Amino acid sequence: MRIGRKIALGGMIVSALLAIVKIVTGLMAPSTSLVADGLESAGDVLASGLVYLGLTLAAKPADWNHPYGHGRAETLTGFMVGLLLAGAGVGISIHALLNVGGIHRSPATYAIWPLIASICIKSALFGLKYRFGKKIGSAALAADAWNDAVDIISGSAALVAVGLTIHDPSRFLAADHYGGFAVGVIVIFTGLRVTRDTALQLMDTMPDAKLMRVIRDTAQQVSGVEGVEKCFARKTGLQYHVDLHLEVDPNTTVRNSHEIAERVRERIRRELSWVADVLVHVEPSPRNPSRTSVTHHVE
Repeated sequence: MRIGRKIALGGMIVSALLAIVKIVTGLMAPSTSLVADGLESAGDVLASGLVYLGLTLAAKPADWNHPYGHGRAETLTGFMVGLLLAGAGVGISIHALLNVGGIHRSPATYAIWPLIASICIKSALFGLKYRFGKKIGSAALAADAWNDAVDIISGSAALVAVGLTIHDPSRFLAADHYGGFAVGVIVIFTGLRVTRDTALQLMDTMPDAKLMRVIRDTAQQVSGVEGVEKCFARKTGLQYHVDLHLEVDPNTTVRNSHEIAERVRERIRRELSWVADVLVHVEPSPRNPSRTSVTHHVE
């Protein structure tokens, strides 16, 4: 979690510097595509700030009012980053189209250098954030990584547009504006994707089937477990909370079934670092027609 916050903070500083350089250079050049890409980088500063805030809140331990912890704050900030991206993309696209018919001079050649630098720097940031986002299971950091991926794509589109305009202003003078529009469209679609992914987590969508099989297999390795009838999981920030229905010998005692449930819970938490806690329901195996069950949530 601490590494995630440091990466998000570093991303804020880098995005702020790039935004200043691109906007100032774009106004001097002048270049609509470069200014649009600079505005997108400025949005990255706010996005990384939201991610940093979300990771900070998610690190708080569980309390009486939040028994599942504060992990959803991290997912919620990822959702907000998606909305921010989509909104910024709409604004960038509209601004670029409004200036398509305007008469202006061709951008200066030096307008391409901030774009090249941005593509290189954002490529490095994307790899760093995406790798650690996946490693710690952070939806917000992964969303911020995709935000950097947008910068790479949008920067490339802006670079092509500016390059065409500089190469032949008489034929491609409007290319600079259309490049700004392309940047906006790319940002919109990426924002919608991030919003969709985080919204699914907020709606308690089940994780990948492979993860569910791992939970089942880990539980069935415990002595005394005769089967797993049901297994549910929901993500609360960086980890999952699991509901598990175990089948045990119908003739075993309540004490023995409790001990089996405790061993299953401890083994899953010990071997699967991405599981925060397990609520175990103990039921008699199908040999017994009675389907009464006992729930154990071992603390």
